Amino acid sequence: MLHLNVTFTPTHKKIRPIMIQKIALYTILLTPFLLSVSCEKEEPVIPNEEELITTVNLTLTPAGNGIPVQFTFVDIDGDGGEEPTITGGTLMANQTYFGELELLNEAETPAEDITQEIQEEAEEHQFFFQSEIEDLEFVYIDQDENGFPIGLNTRISTGNPDTGQIIITLKHEPNKAGDGVSDGNLLNAGGETDIEIRFPVTIQ
Repeated sequence: MLHLNVTFTPTHKKIRPIMIQKIALYTILLTPFLLSVSCEKEEPVIPNEEELITTVNLTLTPAGNGIPVQFTFVDIDGDGGEEPTITGGTLMANQTYFGELELLNEAETPAEDITQEIQEEAEEHQFFFQSEIEDLEFVYIDQDENGFPIGLNTRISTGNPDTGQIIITLKHEPNKAGDGVSDGNLLNAGGETDIEIRFPVTIQ
């Protein structure tokens, strides 16, 4: 009888270490690439910079389409430069006016219309009107989509002859639902001040 002695070489013991080494090598080689791809997906967050407001025009038109009164503020170089040019106006006593605000960035050519941007982002903006003149009253006649005031359009009523200032403040992201804010209470508005202007006014 013939006896065969067959010896099986356990090749799987040699293959496994080789495969493990290859996987480890691939992992080392791929790690920088994977990290690079991961970093590329994370785009930097660019802050929303406020627009430069160089020019503000307040036009007050008497009820009945009388002659409009124009108040202007011009500060082309912005804060820290030359003093702004401010032009006030004279209003009639015991008269109703309709006010319209226009805001521009005239440092750009052509001038950038900031008024349109405020209209598009109305929920984030509100104008506030104050005065040293007790008989001078401002009423909002425009609203954002949530029913809160904006202040680009107003109705102004004058009383007895007097002299003082109209103070206009534009707030960014105010708390429009705050106590009295919809009525023009600046103290409860919060938010950030984009611009504050003081116009001299005479009522006669």
